[in-house]
Amino acid sequence: MIKAGLIIAGVECAALSGETFDVLSPSSQAVIGKVPLGKSGDIDLAVAAARKGFEEWSRLAAREREAALLRAADIVAASGMDRMLDLLMDESGSVITKAQGEINYAVDLLRTAAGEARRLYGDTFPNDNPDRMSFVTRNPLGVVAVVSPYNAPLALLTRMSAFPLAAGNSVVIKPSEETPLIAIEFAKILIEAGIPANAINVVTGFGLECGKPLVEHADINAIALTGSTETGKSVGASAMQNMRRMQLELGGKSALVVLRDVDVNKAAKIAAQGIFIHSGQICMANSRIIVDRSIMQDFLTAFKAEAESLKIGDVRDPDSFYGPLINQNAVNKVQDHVDQAVAAGATLLTGGKVKDGLVYEPTILVGTPRKCGAWVKESFAPLCSVVAVDTLDEAIREANDSDYGLSAAVLTHNVAWGMKAAKEINAGSVHIGMHSFQSSALAPIGGTGMSGLGRSGGKYSTEEFTEVKWISVELNS
Repeated sequence: MIKAGLIIAGVECAALSGETFDVLSPSSQAVIGKVPLGKSGDIDLAVAAARKGFEEWSRLAAREREAALLRAADIVAASGMDRMLDLLMDESGSVITKAQGEINYAVDLLRTAAGEARRLYGDTFPNDNPDRMSFVTRNPLGVVAVVSPYNAPLALLTRMSAFPLAAGNSVVIKPSEETPLIAIEFAKILIEAGIPANAINVVTGFGLECGKPLVEHADINAIALTGSTETGKSVGASAMQNMRRMQLELGGKSALVVLRDVDVNKAAKIAAQGIFIHSGQICMANSRIIVDRSIMQDFLTAFKAEAESLKIGDVRDPDSFYGPLINQNAVNKVQDHVDQAVAAGATLLTGGKVKDGLVYEPTILVGTPRKCGAWVKESFAPLCSVVAVDTLDEAIREANDSDYGLSAAVLTHNVAWGMKAAKEINAGSVHIGMHSFQSSALAPIGGTGMSGLGRSGGKYSTEEFTEVKWISVELNS
């Protein structure tokens, strides 16, 4: 069992209260670790340290920040599989291939963020007075509160923290209470790489006792959150009260449009990858699948066969497609969505029950009534709804029939159809010829509507966490 501490000013320490809480494995429900139960007093210490860290880190040359982040990337590349692979499998229930992918992606994110440290470009513009000069600079905001989720605890934490750091900010990290161990190890790597100890702080705990005091703290300058829309609304309200900058990546109910010109077997494989990867615990998962009626039956036959062929279970088996849901509440939620939809008239094509422990079967509903949670709410589970449409315009209307707008995808070989869908579907990203769960270290990840505010990734992140300043100079003063 792992016993870990808070990371405050580079020191691993207990919470002020001395209290701890258990970290459970979703696969076995065994206790795999104990971490401090952080509260408001611990947040005060972490934010105070981060303020000192900001003063030091922000004054370093861009090349020094770049070098530190590159060293962090090198450490993860060299030792990440030894230091974090088991943590990801045991703590988040990731199958080994997904865990390996997260570690490799973290390396890519760190290297991309390192490059952005040198790209905080300003601007100049003409002044009406010929004896004056005007230019624009970008400056770091200060202390960023990073509130990270459990579903991709390393990849998302890296993206949420590396880019603000590249811009010269310091961070206080509050990881999900389900996956605190990976955040602590990640912070140790950043400090080991040479980022000032005060600039990286981690406080573990629960939402009301730990997360709320962090996002409401008077000395926080910005908030980066990936989580549910409900949490995002609450955090957003707090941020606005204090006029804090915020970048919120929230829930999704992503649509996959399957048009009549595609190979249904290939489309079924793409659809299965897009919804069932990591047991559907991906905010960009294509949980609403909209299919041209002319190929609907053939698609359903292929999709059902694909879902039932997936090997599900042991996270250490390289052939396992996914493992358990994170906890019993997640199982109860998806079961409620399935039962409600079937009672309202949806057809259960396959799945619909627990396979073993917290592992839920790949589940496909057909003709889900639009009022049901399976259609309108984020299930965050291996559950999707398939509906038939007659035209591309109808497919686009169905795709837009959601309060969410994080991601979407369209399967077609027709460039005109694909580009029309990409233009008209309301989402932060639309992918043609692939599923809706796509990510890139350079891409602006984020959504519209209830899927959040702002963008994360590449230059878009560093811009989110910098302040634009206009400076003018009187040349004849």
